[in-house]
Amino acid sequence: MNTGARLVRFSAVSALGVGVQLATIWFLTAVTHVHYLLAAMAAVGLTVVHNFAWHWRWTWRDRTESGGIASSFVRFALANGALSLAGNLAIVAVLVQGMHAAPVAANAVAIGACGLVNYWIGNTLVFRREASNMSSRLGRSRWFEFLGHGGAMRDGV
Repeated sequence: MNTGARLVRFSAVSALGVGVQLATIWFLTAVTHVHYLLAAMAAVGLTVVHNFAWHWRWTWRDRTESGGIASSFVRFALANGALSLAGNLAIVAVLVQGMHAAPVAANAVAIGACGLVNYWIGNTLVFRREASNMSSRLGRSRWFEFLGHGGAMRDGV
Protein backbone atom coordinates (compact mmCIF):
# COMPACT_ATOMS: atom_id res chain seq x y z
CA MET A 1 0.00 0.00 0.00
CA ASN A 2 1.35 3.44 -0.82
CA THR A 3 2.04 6.05 1.86
CA GLY A 4 -0.84 8.32 0.84
CA ALA A 5 -3.46 5.57 1.10
CA ARG A 6 -2.02 4.40 4.40
CA LEU A 7 -2.05 7.95 5.79
CA VAL A 8 -5.72 8.34 4.78
CA ARG A 9 -6.56 5.09 6.59
CA PHE A 10 -4.52 6.18 9.61
CA SER A 11 -6.39 9.49 9.66
CA ALA A 12 -9.78 7.76 9.47
CA VAL A 13 -8.90 5.44 12.36
CA SER A 14 -7.52 8.41 14.27
CA ALA A 15 -10.77 10.33 13.75
CA LEU A 16 -12.73 7.41 15.20
CA GLY A 17 -10.22 7.25 18.05
CA VAL A 18 -10.67 10.96 18.73
CA GLY A 19 -14.39 10.31 19.08
CA VAL A 20 -13.76 7.42 21.48
CA GLN A 21 -11.29 9.43 23.55
CA LEU A 22 -13.30 12.65 23.76
CA ALA A 23 -16.57 10.83 24.48
CA THR A 24 -14.84 8.88 27.25
CA ILE A 25 -13.31 12.06 28.72
CA TRP A 26 -16.66 13.82 28.62
CA PHE A 27 -18.51 10.91 30.21
CA LEU A 28 -15.96 10.36 32.96
CA THR A 29 -15.55 14.04 33.86
CA ALA A 30 -19.06 15.41 33.29
CA VAL A 31 -21.26 12.47 34.19
CA THR A 32 -19.29 10.44 36.75
CA HIS A 33 -17.10 13.36 38.01
CA VAL A 34 -13.80 11.48 37.75
CA HIS A 35 -10.70 13.69 38.07
CA TYR A 36 -9.66 14.88 34.60
CA LEU A 37 -6.21 13.26 34.72
CA LEU A 38 -7.63 9.86 35.71
CA ALA A 39 -10.26 10.28 33.01
CA ALA A 40 -7.52 11.10 30.48
CA MET A 41 -5.59 7.96 31.43
CA ALA A 42 -8.67 5.76 31.06
CA ALA A 43 -9.65 7.42 27.77
CA VAL A 44 -6.17 7.04 26.28
CA GLY A 45 -6.06 3.38 27.32
CA LEU A 46 -9.41 2.65 25.71
CA THR A 47 -8.42 4.56 22.59
CA VAL A 48 -5.10 2.70 22.28
CA VAL A 49 -6.96 -0.64 22.21
CA HIS A 50 -9.54 0.75 19.75
CA ASN A 51 -6.92 2.19 17.41
CA PHE A 52 -4.73 -0.91 17.51
CA ALA A 53 -7.65 -3.12 16.49
CA TRP A 54 -8.46 -0.90 13.49
CA HIS A 55 -4.82 -0.44 12.48
CA TRP A 56 -4.19 -4.19 12.70
CA ARG A 57 -7.19 -5.05 10.54
CA TRP A 58 -7.18 -2.11 8.12
CA THR A 59 -4.37 0.48 8.12
CA TRP A 60 -1.44 -1.94 8.21
CA ARG A 61 -3.17 -5.19 7.37
CA ASP A 62 -0.57 -5.91 4.68
CA ARG A 63 2.04 -6.04 7.47
CA THR A 64 0.19 -8.15 10.04
CA GLU A 65 2.44 -11.18 9.42
CA SER A 66 5.33 -9.41 11.17
CA GLY A 67 5.47 -11.14 14.54
CA GLY A 68 1.77 -11.74 15.13
CA ILE A 69 -0.95 -9.82 16.89
CA ALA A 70 0.40 -10.17 20.45
CA SER A 71 3.86 -8.80 19.72
CA SER A 72 2.38 -6.05 17.53
CA PHE A 73 0.01 -5.02 20.34
CA VAL A 74 2.86 -4.95 22.85
CA ARG A 75 4.91 -2.73 20.51
CA PHE A 76 1.85 -0.53 19.88
CA ALA A 77 1.02 -0.19 23.58
CA LEU A 78 4.62 0.51 24.58
CA ALA A 79 5.32 2.96 21.75
CA ASN A 80 2.09 4.63 20.64
CA GLY A 81 0.34 4.10 23.94
CA ALA A 82 3.20 5.45 26.03
CA LEU A 83 3.61 8.49 23.77
CA SER A 84 -0.14 9.13 23.78
CA LEU A 85 -0.41 8.75 27.53
CA ALA A 86 2.64 10.84 28.44
CA GLY A 87 1.92 13.51 25.82
CA ASN A 88 -1.74 13.63 26.68
CA LEU A 89 -1.23 13.92 30.43
CA ALA A 90 1.46 16.58 30.10
CA ILE A 91 -0.46 18.72 27.60
CA VAL A 92 -3.79 18.31 29.39
CA ALA A 93 -2.28 19.20 32.77
CA VAL A 94 -0.67 22.35 31.38
CA LEU A 95 -3.79 23.44 29.50
CA VAL A 96 -6.29 22.68 32.28
CA GLN A 97 -4.24 23.89 35.25
CA GLY A 98 -2.23 26.63 33.57
CA MET A 99 -4.70 28.00 31.06
CA HIS A 100 -7.99 26.85 32.62
CA ALA A 101 -9.04 25.03 29.45
CA ALA A 102 -11.89 22.54 29.55
CA PRO A 103 -10.66 18.92 29.80
CA VAL A 104 -12.27 17.89 26.50
CA ALA A 105 -10.71 20.82 24.62
CA ALA A 106 -7.33 20.17 26.24
CA ASN A 107 -7.53 16.53 25.14
CA ALA A 108 -8.32 17.55 21.57
CA VAL A 109 -5.15 19.67 21.48
CA ALA A 110 -3.10 16.81 22.96
CA ILE A 111 -4.44 14.33 20.40
CA GLY A 112 -3.42 16.61 17.54
CA ALA A 113 0.04 17.16 18.99
CA CYS A 114 0.72 13.42 19.28
CA GLY A 115 -0.87 12.31 15.98
CA LEU A 116 1.95 12.65 13.46
CA VAL A 117 4.50 11.11 15.78
CA ASN A 118 2.11 8.20 16.36
CA TYR A 119 1.85 7.63 12.59
CA TRP A 120 5.63 7.51 12.25
CA ILE A 121 5.95 5.11 15.21
CA GLY A 122 3.21 2.87 13.81
CA ASN A 123 4.70 2.81 10.35
CA THR A 124 8.32 2.23 11.34
CA LEU A 125 8.28 0.38 14.68
CA VAL A 126 4.93 -1.29 15.33
CA PHE A 127 3.78 -2.49 11.91
CA ARG A 128 7.24 -2.54 10.39
CA ARG A 129 8.11 -4.04 7.06
CA GLU A 130 10.02 -7.25 7.12
CA ALA A 131 13.80 -6.90 6.84
CA SER A 132 14.09 -7.67 3.13
CA ASN A 133 12.11 -8.87 0.17
CA MET A 134 13.53 -12.35 0.72
CA SER A 135 11.88 -12.34 4.16
CA SER A 136 8.43 -11.76 2.76
CA ARG A 137 6.17 -14.76 2.31
CA LEU A 138 6.54 -14.74 -1.47
CA GLY A 139 10.26 -13.99 -1.33
CA ARG A 140 10.87 -16.65 1.32
CA SER A 141 9.07 -19.37 -0.64
CA ARG A 142 10.92 -18.51 -3.86
CA TRP A 143 14.23 -18.33 -2.01
CA PHE A 144 13.61 -21.76 -0.47
CA GLU A 145 12.67 -23.14 -3.88
CA PHE A 146 15.85 -21.67 -5.35
CA LEU A 147 17.91 -23.38 -2.64
CA GLY A 148 16.27 -26.70 -3.48
CA HIS A 149 13.89 -26.91 -0.53
CA GLY A 150 10.66 -26.63 -2.44
CA GLY A 151 9.12 -29.07 -4.89
CA ALA A 152 9.14 -27.89 -8.50
CA MET A 153 12.52 -26.21 -8.75
CA ARG A 154 14.25 -28.99 -6.79
CA ASP A 155 12.85 -31.64 -9.10
CA GLY A 156 13.83 -29.63 -12.16
CA VAL A 157 10.27 -29.10 -13.31
